[in-house]
Amino acid sequence: MIEYEQQKEESALLITLRNRELSDREARDHLEELEGLCTTLGFTSAGEFIVPVREPQPKYLIGSGWAEELAVQAEALEADYVVFDDDLSPSQQRNLEKLCKKPVIDRHQVIIEIFAQRANTREARLQVELARLIYSLPRLRRMWTHLSRQRGGAKGTRGEGETQLEVDRRLVEARIARLKDELSQVQSQRSTLRKQRESIPVPTAAIVGYTNAGKSSLHKALTDSQILVEDKLFATLDPTTRRYHMPSGMEVLLTDTVGFIRKLPHDLVDAFKSTLEETVLAHFLLHIVDITNPDLHQHIATTRAVLEEIGVEDKPEILVFNKCDAARGDQKSFMRQRYPDALFISVKNGEGFDELAQAVEHQISKTLQKVRLTMTHNKGDIISLAHREGRVIETEYGDQDVVVTAFLPPRLLSMIQSKEKEADSGIHLELLDGEP
Repeated sequence: MIEYEQQKEESALLITLRNRELSDREARDHLEELEGLCTTLGFTSAGEFIVPVREPQPKYLIGSGWAEELAVQAEALEADYVVFDDDLSPSQQRNLEKLCKKPVIDRHQVIIEIFAQRANTREARLQVELARLIYSLPRLRRMWTHLSRQRGGAKGTRGEGETQLEVDRRLVEARIARLKDELSQVQSQRSTLRKQRESIPVPTAAIVGYTNAGKSSLHKALTDSQILVEDKLFATLDPTTRRYHMPSGMEVLLTDTVGFIRKLPHDLVDAFKSTLEETVLAHFLLHIVDITNPDLHQHIATTRAVLEEIGVEDKPEILVFNKCDAARGDQKSFMRQRYPDALFISVKNGEGFDELAQAVEHQISKTLQKVRLTMTHNKGDIISLAHREGRVIETEYGDQDVVVTAFLPPRLLSMIQSKEKEADSGIHLELLDGEP
């Protein structure tokens, strides 16, 4: 893998391809997003090119004429790297590096390196290293002139004829296997922690959306959490879950997740399954969209495509347009017509937060079951939970018992049903018909 040294500001020549299905504006948007990724990685743009292609070419991905022209431009612009917005095969990458005499990387590798910079937990670091090694395995090169050197003749080695490339390949494959074992152990521990959290009768919601839409800012504003908020792509990688206390007294566990992006490498979707699992297990989603972004419709489609890929396309969703304080002209009115069920907020000035809280409460209410609880007076903890996690309709205090009519979420209902089965529980639960 390429080692990026950040002692000096390094520059890159940025390349995106435009085929017949891509308009000039869309190609320009792709190039701007690539520039954003490179900026996040620490590169400046030495120059940008949109290369028209009818179909990918096996040697350079692009035509030989264009490849030679880019090599000339990379030298003239004194670019340290050449970065392609599309995936390069190992042979294409080697051919381009030989032609350009500079490191050539693709979008896939840029994203891996950004993830590597921003992974904070042990699990995320393991996942990044795994993604790196899987990416690098087919790209191992014969970098030595003594490729036929022997490595001894002891039993268990191949002896004469074994090459350094084969040694490296086996070492990488062994490391991949160890990483998978370590990840399995870490994920088992996380599963245990999640089960403990799931035992708490609080509904859950995952904040999803295109990267840099303001998800972390919203999470911080609603939960007062001290998570990273930065105007860069992929500022958040590790899932962060905090309680959101709504004005009504109800609570929900909100999880901030990794931002989605077009052409997100599939191995990274798998590698960061931990943050995406929170999306799978959530009761509903808050889908955050930057209303000021001209590609917002594409961003919505990309996010929903990734959600479909991980199997949560049918999860209840609240569509939320953020940054409305910076919306242009009648942009909000236009979006209200196109997305009539959406909410419009501004994390910057708090616009729309009351409507957001009501929408969240409404989603929670859809999961509630109407019940009548008859309990002894010493069950004040259950009464408190009913007020905090559900919606209490009526409370009647008698000489011996307390009767509470309420709408309760599934987890709290399950917990109370378990307690009811205990000997001398002092609890009687009756399910009722009715909607909140």
